[in-house]
Amino acid sequence: MSRIGRMPIAIPAGVTVDIAENNKVTVKGPKGTLERVLPAEMEIKKDGEKVTVSRPNDLKKMKSLHGLTRTLINNMVIGVTEGYQKELEVNGVGYRAQKQGKKLVLSLGYSHPVEMEDPEGLEVVVDGQNKIIVKGIDKEKVGQYAAEIREKRAPEPYKGKGIKYADEVIRRKVGKTGKK
Repeated sequence: MSRIGRMPIAIPAGVTVDIAENNKVTVKGPKGTLERVLPAEMEIKKDGEKVTVSRPNDLKKMKSLHGLTRTLINNMVIGVTEGYQKELEVNGVGYRAQKQGKKLVLSLGYSHPVEMEDPEGLEVVVDGQNKIIVKGIDKEKVGQYAAEIREKRAPEPYKGKGIKYADEVIRRKVGKTGKK
């Protein structure tokens, strides 16, 4: 049995979870509301302050959906209570980030500044000139937007220039050596 799928999800105070037909789960909390249609095969039950997910049989597909469904609901509950955030660092001479209203403007050594519009439901904060923090209640959207920002200039292995996650470690390489 799926160890993750079996664990019940505790619903914190101030959070409401509604399960409609076709497994449409709506989670409301202090930070906002998230809704998602989950796989119809899974049985999602709410009893008191707990949500449990059970699977109909032990087919491979059902086993894999079991843990996924539970984790998706848990991520929604965490999102509406604490929210998610990803930190990115801009490294490199002359590389900087700044906010202009709802736009993130990145100077990354290209001939033009790279402008990115903040997606709906996400907040982007620039701390100093080289720290970008993406905040939101939807884990998937936060991760996706952070990945899109990083993609504009991924870190390179020789000097470490580019945009990297705060907790990411760049494997450094030794540059070429001259002939003597």
